[in-house]
Amino acid sequence: MFNLISNAKGDKVDFGLLTDDPFDQSRFARRLSRQVFGFRLFVSAPEDTILAKLRWCQMSGGSEKQFVDALRVYELQHGVLDHGYIDRYAGKLGVETLWKQLQSSAERI
Repeated sequence: MFNLISNAKGDKVDFGLLTDDPFDQSRFARRLSRQVFGFRLFVSAPEDTILAKLRWCQMSGGSEKQFVDALRVYELQHGVLDHGYIDRYAGKLGVETLWKQLQSSAERI
């Protein structure tokens, strides 16, 4: 993994390598084209960003930063999220408990 950071704004974009992992393959297939820092980039759909951050949270032993990042994406994108997709992959990734915790912690924006 590597990052692109804007010194002017402090914004950061994480990059990762595509693997054979079924979740990585699904994320790649669902990617979105967006303008970021003046470049046309493919980014993860918000559902996949939430799942990836919950997965990182769990793998790191409970990273509060990853959980809060996922929570903020959820709060901002709640109305357009495919909850069925997140439910399915949360089970496959073993992050169901974190997903339920996130939903109960969220504030509606």
